[in-house]
Amino acid sequence: MQLQLDMAAAKVSKYASRESGDTVEIVERPHGGFSVVVADGQRSGHSAKIISNLVARKAIALLAEGVRDGAVARATHDYLTTHRGGQVSCELTIASIDLVTQSLVLSRNARCPSLLRRNDEFVWLDASAEAIGIRRNTKPAISELTLAADHTLIVFTDGVWSAGAVAGSVIDLPAIVCDADPDQSAPASVLADAILHAAMRLDSGRPRDDATVVVLKIAARTETDGVRRMRVEIPL
Repeated sequence: MQLQLDMAAAKVSKYASRESGDTVEIVERPHGGFSVVVADGQRSGHSAKIISNLVARKAIALLAEGVRDGAVARATHDYLTTHRGGQVSCELTIASIDLVTQSLVLSRNARCPSLLRRNDEFVWLDASAEAIGIRRNTKPAISELTLAADHTLIVFTDGVWSAGAVAGSVIDLPAIVCDADPDQSAPASVLADAILHAAMRLDSGRPRDDATVVVLKIAARTETDGVRRMRVEIPL
């Protein structure tokens, strides 16, 4: 069976903050496939953006050179620790479609779990993992799954996971996914928007932290013209 990847991201900054401390970058892997990097810098605003940009750029550069995901996470941790003297942390998640191994690889250095939808089953990828930049021997939590149709991976940052916490609410991601994509035919962008908007509603439209959602959907491929397309929409 031939497969196709549909990937989308949606993000918003903390309320009253002009700049998001989250950074999302995508890179084509030199041996086939794609990787998306999500970096959540310590705190929020401009200082957090400097850190997340630093981390994302380093990770993207290493991935583009063919370094394996786990090694990228460790090297990026060492880089941030050295660059900032172990005084600044950053949560880092790398999600990859690796066409060499025909696998979906998730490398997490984040307190937030990620969510995998596998047909009608939901699996939390929540192995304990520390943010990079502080402790000397920090390692990523790595999950690897064989590429298959009807798999959806959802990566998100603190602003989504903790949405509504002040009011005692908890975001129900599986329910949001089922409502937005009941038959698994909805585009990844629809899912990303639905999750982000639900998180914002829980915070009464005033996000208490930078919030980012990345959705990767693997589906059976129908006949296409073979063209790869990317769409970016950013308010300026």
